[in-house]
Amino acid sequence: MGGIDVITGDITSVRTDAIVNAANSSLLGGGGVDGAIHRAGGPAILRECRVLRETSLPSGLESGAAVATTAGDLPARWVIHTVGPVYSTREDRSSILRSCYTRSLRLADALGARSIAFPLISGGAYGWPLDDAVDQQVRAVKEADSTVESITLVAFSDMIADLTRRAL
Repeated sequence: MGGIDVITGDITSVRTDAIVNAANSSLLGGGGVDGAIHRAGGPAILRECRVLRETSLPSGLESGAAVATTAGDLPARWVIHTVGPVYSTREDRSSILRSCYTRSLRLADALGARSIAFPLISGGAYGWPLDDAVDQQVRAVKEADSTVESITLVAFSDMIADLTRRAL
């Protein structure tokens, strides 16, 4: 694996081979990053997600898993959809959260992607404490055995970007 960069911004504008989508299990769009990727990528992404739901994923995508579609109108070749776990105080789901990153990187390797951009998974509507979500993200990408040459961690605020840089 090559370098890891941290930026603040809109993941839908990052030029990269693969953009990771913090999707919901339906794969049919939603709020936050998921909605932004579906809106910016256009109908081709939703079409492929619907085919996945009709064929190999009739019950949806499970937390921690990853699947790829076209990137549609995005400045990337693929969107890798992964479903982060909802935070729980009763159950440690951190291995599932790290799996979102490692399985996305494994899929990027299989696709031949040399660069990838990640949002902070589960750090928004899924309620994961931001400092721990950042720690899990950084741990997962640093420990991953991947041939991806460039990883961009796209923060949604300067505060998250600063947390991420400190964790690296």
